[in-house]
Amino acid sequence: MNFIKNHAAISGIVYAMSSSLIFSIMNAFVKATAASIPSNEIVFFRSVIGTVIILYLMKKDKVKFSKSGIPMLALRGCCGALYMIFYFYTIANIPLLDAIVLINTSLIFTMLLSRLFLKEKIQPKVYLIMPIVIVGALFTIKPFGYSTYSVVALLGIVAAVFSAGAGICIRFLSRKHHAYEIIFYFMVTATVVSIPLMWNEFVSPNAMEWFYLICIGVVSLMAQIFLTKAFTHENAVVVEIVRYIGIAFNAFWGFAFWMEIPDVFSIIGTILIVAGCVAMTKVKKGINKPKLME
Repeated sequence: MNFIKNHAAISGIVYAMSSSLIFSIMNAFVKATAASIPSNEIVFFRSVIGTVIILYLMKKDKVKFSKSGIPMLALRGCCGALYMIFYFYTIANIPLLDAIVLINTSLIFTMLLSRLFLKEKIQPKVYLIMPIVIVGALFTIKPFGYSTYSVVALLGIVAAVFSAGAGICIRFLSRKHHAYEIIFYFMVTATVVSIPLMWNEFVSPNAMEWFYLICIGVVSLMAQIFLTKAFTHENAVVVEIVRYIGIAFNAFWGFAFWMEIPDVFSIIGTILIVAGCVAMTKVKKGINKPKLME
């Protein structure tokens, strides 16, 4: 354990893997709850519960609110809130494995945003590999079907864009801000944004649904803390790569609880996306530490 704590890179990978497992459990709760509770309402309750818990942790650890960097903290909050709204809606309306595979295309957007804002170098070979991931996403989205599924699947890609934006903001903010403060802005923003979206379709939860909602709030915050720590210990792109283990976790829950068996297009898409990401991992091994924009 001390060995892991004393090596930032290893700590980052362990945190990323742990967050993937915990997030997969949260996803299963979200999908189960979404059968009777609208996704925007789930976002609201997850955010409110998370806000209360994170405020307690901040008080317990005597973490004070910063007087500087507020615009970037707010931007991280907005990216995270929009990501979660599209994320939960996608999980609720298509098979769990497909939803997670699409959302994890955020790696491409993370690379592009890292290059633009963090000045991380992208080797030319990466640009040659990116089309493989894009083709994999197309197989998973199945746009040739022109169905409601295709539209919802595209929203999974939108969630991936906002996920990448949130990750880059975390990487930027982690130099000067505590992880709890970063999460707080995320939770508060998501709470505010979700209120008008759920207003006209609010459903009063029953006892079991309250249990699910509380579990989502607690479990998701645990995962968020691990993920934020992962980004503060390791390169943003490496963290995104390691999180791909979450695909296996989510595939298991999807099959175990909903008997979701992926079709041939989803299988091909998953293989292409994972293969492309593994290839990009090898190319990115020699990446330099990011230089933050001032």
